[in-house]
Order: sequence, then C-alpha cells, then structure tokens
Amino acid sequence: MSKKIVFQGLPGAFSHLASTSYYPDYEPVSCRSFAEAFDEVKKGKADLAMIPVENSVAGRVSDIYHLLPEGGLHIIAENYLPVHHNLLAVPGAKLKDIKSAYSHPMALSQVRKRLREWNITPVNDLDTAGAAERVSKLGDHNIAAIASSLSAEIYGLEILQENIEDAEHNTTRFLTLSKTIDIPPVGSEKTVTSFVFKVRNVPSALYKAMGGFATNGINMTKLESYMIEGSFKATQFYADVEGHPEDPAMKHAMEELSFFTDNVYLLGTYLAHPSRNL
Repeated sequence: MSKKIVFQGLPGAFSHLASTSYYPDYEPVSCRSFAEAFDEVKKGKADLAMIPVENSVAGRVSDIYHLLPEGGLHIIAENYLPVHHNLLAVPGAKLKDIKSAYSHPMALSQVRKRLREWNITPVNDLDTAGAAERVSKLGDHNIAAIASSLSAEIYGLEILQENIEDAEHNTTRFLTLSKTIDIPPVGSEKTVTSFVFKVRNVPSALYKAMGGFATNGINMTKLESYMIEGSFKATQFYADVEGHPEDPAMKHAMEELSFFTDNVYLLGTYLAHPSRNL
C-alpha cells in the first residue's frame, strides 16, 4: 500500500507541485479544503499533509493559523518552493485575445503588475488549478488562468507567458504535517520550533513573554497574531523560533513565556530549511 500525502486544491495546484517535489515516493491526493486535508491525516487515511503558510509577496495564508492548534497534527518539516506563475489559455488563443484571468486571490496578487500591463482583468477563483480547469472546460479564447505549468499539462492548456510573477523572489513556505511527532535529536542541526500561545490579560504581558527569548539569545523569526473565540480581546499568537526544546536556553525562554501566558501549545520542532541561511 503506497504512502499518501494530501494537499488542498485540485490536481495541478502549487501544493500538488510541492508534494511531488519534496515527497516523490508518496502518492499525492487532492482535498477540497485545508480542513479536509487535516482530517485525512488525523483519521489515518493519509500519512502527511503539505500545507502552505506564507508567501514572500502575498503574505500569510490566514486560515492555517486557526487550523494548526486545532487540527491535532504535528509539524515535521518545512520547505520553500519558488513559485512560477504562468498565463494559461486554450489552444489557439493569443495574448492579445485575453480579457480576463482567473486564479486564487493570492496568486492574482503576485502577478497584478503584469496583468495591469496587459490590461487583463483579474477574477477570483477558488484555487489556481481550479481556474485552469475552468478555462479548459469553457474553451473561451478571451479568458485565461494563472496557474502552474503542471496545471497546463493536466488540463490541456497552452502557456502564453511563463514566469509572470512580479517578484523574482516569489516563494511559498510549506509545512509538512503528520499525526506522529518526529523531533530531530538535540544538537544535530539547526532546528525551528513552532508554537501558539495566548497571553494573560495584564499590562505588558506580550513584552514580558517575549523577553525570555531575547535574554537567552533565541532568534524569533516569526510572530503572528489573530483573533479567536469571536472576541476582540482574545488574541492568540503563532511563533517560530530557531532552537530546540531541549536546549538549555530554549528551556529558560519557554519557562519565562509560561509565566505570562494562559497556555502554550507546541506545534512541532523540525530541521530548518537551507533557505533560511540565504
């Protein structure tokens, strides 16, 4: 029985491309939503999930930060995928024919300058591969999709223009999630620890909570806040720090964090991707 890795979106999505690029021995399986992908792994129907969390141009994928602490899965790896968008159309269509382009809002935000240059109207769709499938089915020479080269192959479309992203550094960070905890040995290589926490409702709580990382020389590379429980007062934070929970410095920092938080939930400790050193 082959091992499976699930991703959100239709076949041809960039998450599909990331899955096959980093886990070529796993069978990629499409899911309609991020929640469904989490459930497939949680129920044991899939071994891993490939989930995008942020893009260097468009920013964070907001839905994920709510799912991570609730999904019951563990982060076991991170990967950075260079994202190359393509303008796809039905065979025979020309660039001058295209009036509108369908794609996921995040993808459209990554090519907005180029579309404006060509006077093409962006139209939101559920995902990049879904946009490619739509264009293929409609057969209209006046519409195009912004999607991967893999989508062009799957849905029989032609690439009118390739690599149309506005920024050369356009990269998406993906997390690999598993039902099983897989923490690398302490001291092996550079590691990243991800966790969520909610600070206590006292003055300067966040400042004091973060102080332990500064005094112990721990590099915090990401800190995101988002509302929870439908309240403007209940704020939860997601953090990435470079360190291992068994490092003495990390232990001291996490102990200090606990003094000023209601709860801390560790999402995973995993090897840092080489891209962090660039």
